[in-house]
This record gives sequence, C-alpha cells and structure tokens, in this order.
Amino acid sequence: MFAKKRGLYWIVPVIAVLALAVAGGVMAAGETKFLAIATGGTGGTYYPLGGALAQVISERAGISATAQSGNASVANCNLIARGDVETAFVQNNVADDAYHGRGAFDGRPLANLRVIAALYPETVQVVARKASNVKNLKEAKGKIIAVGDKGSGTEVDTRNILQLHGLTYDDIKPLYVNFSVAAQRLQDDQGDVLFTTAGVPTSSIIELMTGKECNFVNLDAEAIKQLCAKFPFYVPITIPAGTYKAQTEAVNTVAMMALWITNDKLDNDTAYKITKALWAKGDKGDSGADALAKIHDQGKNIKLETALKGVTIPLHAGAEKFYREAGLMK
Repeated sequence: MFAKKRGLYWIVPVIAVLALAVAGGVMAAGETKFLAIATGGTGGTYYPLGGALAQVISERAGISATAQSGNASVANCNLIARGDVETAFVQNNVADDAYHGRGAFDGRPLANLRVIAALYPETVQVVARKASNVKNLKEAKGKIIAVGDKGSGTEVDTRNILQLHGLTYDDIKPLYVNFSVAAQRLQDDQGDVLFTTAGVPTSSIIELMTGKECNFVNLDAEAIKQLCAKFPFYVPITIPAGTYKAQTEAVNTVAMMALWITNDKLDNDTAYKITKALWAKGDKGDSGADALAKIHDQGKNIKLETALKGVTIPLHAGAEKFYREAGLMK
C-alpha cells in the first residue's frame, strides 16, 4: 500500500478485504495498490490533467490512482523527496534545481527524485488588465502583479523573467496567489498583471478574458534570448493569435516541459506499469496518452516521441525499462 500518510487510505483496503471475505472473495490483503498524483491549483492545467491521468492508471494498470490539488512544482518536489506522495507534476527547470540543490533548493539537493515521463510544453503567459496600461514588462514597475503561489514553478519563472526585464520584487507589489485567485484579482480590479505557467489554453485565463478586457504582454526579444541562454530549460515559443478570446495577435514568450516524477523508493514494477499505462497500446488500439487527448485538451501534446524531452535528472529504473523496450533508449 502506497498512500499510507493519507489516513483515509488506511481503511479502504481493510474494508475491501472484509467485504470480499464476507462474499466469499479470495483477494489477499494488500493486493490493491494506491497511488496519488500531486498536481497544482484547480485553475491551472496540472489538476484536471492529473485527474485524467489517474483515471488512465486506474483503468490500465490495476492501481487505484487519485489526483490531489497542491502548490505545484517546488512544493511537489519537496513532497516527493520526503515520500509524502508517490508521484507529482513539476516543471523541468524546477526539478533540475531540486536535484542539484540550486535556486529554491540551494544547498539542499533532492537527489532521490526520478522521472517517469516528460508530458507537454508549459508556456509562460503574462496577462494585464487593459486599464493597467501594461504593454511590456518594463511598464509593470509599481504595479500589483500576481507572481504565482509560493512554492510554484510560476513564481520561479516570474523572478527569472522580471530580472531579465530589469525588475525585482522591490519594484512591484507581488501577490503570491494561485491561477484562479490571480484571475479573480484582475477581474475585481485588485491586480494589474498575472503570470501563469501552464499548458495553453489555461482555464483561468479563458474565464478572465471572457469577462474582462485584458491584453497579453509580450516578453522582450532580447530578454527571451538571454533567458534561454542562461537557463537552457526555456525555449522561445509563440502563442498563436486567436488562442484566447479577444487575443488578436500572436504572443512571444517562453516554455518548458512538464514532468511526471516520483522518487527512487517507488518499486520498479509499479513504475513500469504506470509508464506502460500512459504509453502502450491497449485492447482498443489506443494508448493512455490517446485517452488523455480525449479527456483534456493538453493531452493532445503528450506524445511518446517527446517522453524524454527536457529530462535532465535520472529516470526511474522502472520507467527506463519501458523506454528501452519501446526503442527510445539503447
């Protein structure tokens, strides 16, 4: 049994076993396995995608999986390292910092982190209320900016990006809130700009731009160049015009990969089964990733050919076994 630190799960196997015993069942105690996926705030991409992935694992791997909301990348790395949760979604740049003891993990390397798969590109999206008159980040000085939840990858990205536009948190009024709250603050005229690092489109931004006049903020071309040179995890990306309501022009920004991670204590058989559940073809000829594409828009960007893209920390041995069988590794 995996999720031993969440009290509810202690009783589920016992109840199941007792029920089967009364009915004449023969399943042994502990046969059912449980696995959680730590995600992010409910207004981002991690949470709904985690729910969809949990459904895939439950149906295809014989493991009872659940998704739980959380504070995203930095917090999730700490949860995984402590063994408080079995798997989690994190940005690849945050995972690399955590493994090597840099950034938010300075001097505290989390060397037991392991990767199951790279999932999809996460895009930095900067949105301003039209009334705030922020067309570029140099105009954001003195503004109220939702920088992301403390312990989130978004907050890490915000610091990096502001710095390369000549700003620090001393130059702005930072709000440490999640995607949904950030959008609501702009909706209520209690914030000027928000940063969100998530798959495109993002539900909280869709809702915001449906009810409020807003504009996307392009990142400066030179800042993008310097950012990608300083932090190789970032890649230049363009959000096509029309991706969101009233977004009439393409947006220049950066992206990185979302990773599905665990730690080195997860047994190899389970790691192999959940990796296979995501990528292997099932009885109906579709993979778990194909199923995700039908459940969530971002699932369309989860592809076996990019399963190792942006992975700079070790793979879990069970996941590596699958990728060798699939021909992605020699």
